[in-house]
Amino acid sequence: MGMGMAKQRRKVLLLFVLSALYTAIAAGKSYYEILQVPKGASDEQIKRAYRKLALKYHPDKNQGNDEANQRFADINNAYEVLSDSEKRSIYDRYGEDGLKQHAASGGRGGGGMGMNINDIFADFFGGGRSAEEEDKIVKGDDVVIELDATLEDIYMGGSLKVWREKNVIKPAPGKRRCNCRNEVYHRQIGPGMFQQMTEQVCEQCNNVKYEREGYFITVDIEKGMQDGQEVVFYEDGEPIIDGEPGDLKFRIRTAPHDRFRREGNDLHTTITITLVQALVGFDKTIKHLDDHLVDISSKKITKPKEVRKFKGEGMPLHFHSKKGDLYVTFEVLFPTSLTEEQKTKIKSVLG
Repeated sequence: MGMGMAKQRRKVLLLFVLSALYTAIAAGKSYYEILQVPKGASDEQIKRAYRKLALKYHPDKNQGNDEANQRFADINNAYEVLSDSEKRSIYDRYGEDGLKQHAASGGRGGGGMGMNINDIFADFFGGGRSAEEEDKIVKGDDVVIELDATLEDIYMGGSLKVWREKNVIKPAPGKRRCNCRNEVYHRQIGPGMFQQMTEQVCEQCNNVKYEREGYFITVDIEKGMQDGQEVVFYEDGEPIIDGEPGDLKFRIRTAPHDRFRREGNDLHTTITITLVQALVGFDKTIKHLDDHLVDISSKKITKPKEVRKFKGEGMPLHFHSKKGDLYVTFEVLFPTSLTEEQKTKIKSVLG
């Protein structure tokens, strides 16, 4: 029973992935940006980034979430190209138009990592490199950058282009010691007597050097992201010789807004009304972050500092169709002075 369900699950997921291949990529984004890797990423970097992103946006973890499902489809589409050496070369030189011509002419993959669907699903069902193997790998430092995102981008989703400069490892003349390790051996010091010794053994590798390079990175701001959430570009942090680069992490912060204040998934704003409006009611709308109008009219008496809730007019929840609430605080603008005639009329009405 369990194995049958697992096979069915794999079959459904396989159909989902196959339907995603050759679909249109999100407007204006390259395959490298979708997998969040630099353009010069190695095959292993691309494979690791794909595995992490595919697990994050996997349909089983985001059931009923169309946005996450689309991201999953885009990730698979990008990996299908960048994991194939021939397709990747065509894409690097001619872009998506070159890939379409290649497909129209009956072109096939040219090796490289290849795209083995079974290998992909092995990652979902317990495959991939073990945690112990991951721990043994020497990694460079992670780079964490605080990134201010506008409330509009967090409400509707958006992207920011960020200039990035970092060290890059380049070939250099000469040789160097590398892949050093301690080897244990035993030396005989007498009849039946041995002494355990440790010796460092190294290989000879081509020399390398660090060079500074700069480029633009597109950072996706997903709808409903919370302060402190991170957008990770895998292995785009600080490089390290004979190891893997660290990760580049953009930590999202909500930039101050001139009309709204965010608290979690809720929005707060303050509106000023006149004393007459506070007493007799008013018709009023306010423009939201995506320019739709929210009706805040009232036929009741409004007290100074009164707060009213407008359900579902707050921030979208991250990877969810629901939204928080909008809280409007009303400030009442009192007149600075009254004539004797006005005072008499007010007394006759309210006295």
